[in-house]
Amino acid sequence: MGKVTWGFTSSLDGFIAGPGHDMSWLSAAEELDEQTVQEMADAVGVIISGRDGYDAARAQADERDELTAEAYGGRWDGTEIILTHRPQEIADDPAIMPLDCHITEAVRRAREIAGDKDVQIISAQIARQALEHDLIDEMQVFVAPVMLGDGIRIYEVAGGRRVDWELVRTFDRSPRSFGRVYRPRRA
Repeated sequence: MGKVTWGFTSSLDGFIAGPGHDMSWLSAAEELDEQTVQEMADAVGVIISGRDGYDAARAQADERDELTAEAYGGRWDGTEIILTHRPQEIADDPAIMPLDCHITEAVRRAREIAGDKDVQIISAQIARQALEHDLIDEMQVFVAPVMLGDGIRIYEVAGGRRVDWELVRTFDRSPRSFGRVYRPRRA
């Protein structure tokens, strides 16, 4: 069985999307080498994302470039689960599987679909929920040399909640992106 990963590119000031889920700032990121992108895309069987990001991507479809229009720049092929409390509103989109369920059920179903491949979470809010239930095995993070000042934070919990991570791997073929893989340090 594959891992449950949380993958994202962040700005230097800790945002994974700008205001309104704007992703145009990703052009400031170092372009990852083809081998890294393909290896990462091939490892993922299911992506779990949220409704806000889904709606923003559809609304911004004419503005997004190849990098931000599709997962891994279009190199990924698998099942995308959209967690939403209103799945009937997007049920006609054949490219996704809308689900209205608890994060533990969503991850269970995603793992079943993914088989030996990884399940990747690409939503900060969903990742926070998964962390609350110790469902994340690995975090893959890249950093773009840009500051946004506002947007969707990587991780935010009212009152705070500390999560310690240990370094597992670095992506040396893309040194400007500070690509790192971490595992949660479990007590």
